[in-house]
Amino acid sequence: MIRKLQNKFILISMLSMLLVLTIIMASISIINYQKVVQDAEHVLHILSENNGEFPRNHPPKADNLPVPKEPRSYSSYMSPEMPYETRYFSVLISNDGSVLSANIEKVAAIDSKDASDYALRIWKQRKLSGFLSSYRYLKKSVPDGTLIIFVDCRRSLATFGTFLFSSILVSLLGLFSVFVLVFLFSRLVMKPVSESYEKQRRFITDAGHEIKTPLTIIDANREILEMEYGENEWSKSIGRQTLRLTKLTNSLIYLSQMEESKKKLNYTDFSISDLASEMADSFQVLANMQEKHFSTKITPLLSYHGNEDSIRRLFSILLDNAMKYSPPQGSIHVTLDKRGKNIRFMVYNTAKSISPESLPRLFDRFYRTDESRNSETGGYGIGLSIARAVTQAHKGKISAESKDGHSLLITVTL
Repeated sequence: MIRKLQNKFILISMLSMLLVLTIIMASISIINYQKVVQDAEHVLHILSENNGEFPRNHPPKADNLPVPKEPRSYSSYMSPEMPYETRYFSVLISNDGSVLSANIEKVAAIDSKDASDYALRIWKQRKLSGFLSSYRYLKKSVPDGTLIIFVDCRRSLATFGTFLFSSILVSLLGLFSVFVLVFLFSRLVMKPVSESYEKQRRFITDAGHEIKTPLTIIDANREILEMEYGENEWSKSIGRQTLRLTKLTNSLIYLSQMEESKKKLNYTDFSISDLASEMADSFQVLANMQEKHFSTKITPLLSYHGNEDSIRRLFSILLDNAMKYSPPQGSIHVTLDKRGKNIRFMVYNTAKSISPESLPRLFDRFYRTDESRNSETGGYGIGLSIARAVTQAHKGKISAESKDGHSLLITVTL
């Protein structure tokens, strides 16, 4: 249990770290990409204001300009170095879709034919601006037709891609470093929990053994009193409650031992089909006495390598649970089969009412679906906890489901 808790702690920590890094990286990438688009749009609007070219006479720096009464044009914010840093071209297309001219003086990567092909592809679209390959374009209506201006953003996009790749690489390295640190420090974090759990387990085991002694003495004294004065209702009550406490104590000790990670069970090969048939036959008699329908479907000649006594107790707990909580005239069905390399044992029983919220808690200690917690069924709310412990000790899985709210199916996969 402590190992699972430690793994959950590591998983939650890493997922939280991954989520934070993802949000940070996504935010930075979006901002950088928007910056690339914004710079390209700024250049395109300057070219658009000057019919596909930069103005011949560069305006003075924006910081030295007097405050205008009217909003400045995009050209007012142009850097003097911009015409020499920018690679661009423009194509003029008539209203009928023919190329009138192509200005490719400021770009060397494409020729007139490529420029015309790019422009015609954009002219057929409704979008006024966007990306075509590594070029950002802008469409402008002019008296002769449509002027389409392209700005080469290859360098900006390459810088953006390099930064993104480097950021992802650094994030992965950081994530791995955090994983190593969390893995190392998780042991320190889990140490108090592990010690507390070990003390609790040891207390249950020690207290259980200590309680068994006075219970044995009480039961022995009861028998002596019955021999001396005869059996009566009080001695019967003492006997019943002593037996009940003895069973509960033994169950707690057994559960504590099964949950002990260092405990090693003696595994042998045995016929699990014969074991399931034997257990089912013993409960068949009880079902007939209680007028309940009991059926089985057990695949013969199935063998299993495990602790036979523990598996026997597992089957007994599940069958006993089905018998106790099935209503009068109810149905119980037992299945044992093989699915691939796994052996599956299923116990189905009808029930009065089972809420979906109670299913995940069925295997918790002392949990009972009956909130009044009366003792009519004779249960302690610990049987399914033992079943889960036995299953986990055999590296298996156990689950409970209820499709209609009036039946319970417990499946054990070994």
